Amino acid sequence: MTSRTGATTLRKDDHRALVLRAADVAERVLPYFEEASPKDDRPRTAIEAARAWVRGEMETSDVRAAAFAAHAAARDTPSPAARAAARAAGHAAATAHVAGHAVHAETYAATAARAAAKASRGRGTLSALR
Repeated sequence: MTSRTGATTLRKDDHRALVLRAADVAERVLPYFEEASPKDDRPRTAIEAARAWVRGEMETSDVRAAAFAAHAAARDTPSPAARAAARAAGHAAATAHVAGHAVHAETYAATAARAAAKASRGRGTLSALR
């Protein structure tokens, strides 16, 4: 079975694998957000929603809502690393709707790691990606 996602036609299995990859990448930088906003679970919820979609437990419209919430969380934090991590989570979830969001999850995850490294230089430490 295939699905039309953006300008690309993917087999369902490939689309699911892409969503899982985006979720894994976003989860690696999620600690940057959770450290800055420990009571805000919107980005983590978006990552969990993406995985639930892969398992067939969540509708695309619900995953999109979780993606929008993660992006709202990004707007609510002043930390560049946390903001980029939340955006990575939002794009990971949005990959369930449009496969092209996966590249944005990767880009924002890299941005989060760079911002965290830059911020830590002034403190003399660097948090390792988990």
